Amino acid sequence: MGRKRCVGGDGSKMAAGCCGVKKQKLSSSPPSGSAGPGGGGGSHCGGAAAAGGEPGALPPPGGPRLNGLGGLAGGAAGCALSSPLPPSCGGGPAGLSPPTSSLLASPGSGGPGCRKMVVSAEMCCFCFDVLYCHLYGYQPPRSPRFTNDPYPLFVTWKIGRDKRLRGCIGTFSAMNLHSGLREYTLTSALKDSRFPPMTRDELPRLFCSVSLLTNFEDVCDYMDWEVGVHGIRIEFINEKGSKRTATYLPEVAKEQGWDHIQTIDSLLRKGGYKAPITNEFRKTIKLTRYRSEKMTMSYTEYVAHRPHHHFQNGIGHPLPAYNHYS
Repeated sequence: MGRKRCVGGDGSKMAAGCCGVKKQKLSSSPPSGSAGPGGGGGSHCGGAAAAGGEPGALPPPGGPRLNGLGGLAGGAAGCALSSPLPPSCGGGPAGLSPPTSSLLASPGSGGPGCRKMVVSAEMCCFCFDVLYCHLYGYQPPRSPRFTNDPYPLFVTWKIGRDKRLRGCIGTFSAMNLHSGLREYTLTSALKDSRFPPMTRDELPRLFCSVSLLTNFEDVCDYMDWEVGVHGIRIEFINEKGSKRTATYLPEVAKEQGWDHIQTIDSLLRKGGYKAPITNEFRKTIKLTRYRSEKMTMSYTEYVAHRPHHHFQNGIGHPLPAYNHYS
């Protein structure tokens, strides 16, 4: 956009100061019912830890937890789910043998002139495996075959035909993907303070998204980012003199139909800023922009890939048919 960039802005630098409204927490999506800049209302929708935090949750080894995308909690109604063993779970209550194969291959490069993406459908499959094993009491799945390089990451769960947000938590601290996805799969599904813990009945209606955050840049101008391309993290001093931070993932502003000012003002409200927002105050914001690689998979797609997995004893264990939406 032709504006001067500041020096710095890597993920590790940000991780040290990514506290949100509550200590060690950061919001990353729009507040509930907020259709524009003034929407700071009392709901968590998009506002993460803004009101209540995450009782009993300990900070992860890789850094502070970040509460993610907001939305209304999806109802738990749906088809009953029996408990077959998912593809990479270890032996569970049924005493079944674990599988020999893991998940799906990475989709490869994004096309001519594009570098190969790191995020893959295999990562979403792994998140479903982790959640499935947890909900049915099986041993955790084996380590996957995709890269274990460290990245800042978010795991997002949505539910139903209208894809209502069901949980989203992540970290700006780079974590090895195998352990990071294990941790944030369960944290986002069970410990997002905006929603009740996820249940078995909800599994058939879920969508899982994995976002890997990249290309962190500090910028001098709070307008120096592109809607639909960059995620943004802001740091500001509130009316009481306390430092606050908040973030939106790259897709949030575009999905909400916001421009730059609406997005910044919504983030300020979500971060707890209650005073009138002026252009002079906006200029005091410290803004870091970043990009993300994102992959989304529905439970239906996950189940469709299940026949590719086999157990050590040569017996497959397919899931029964379900009505996947409600």
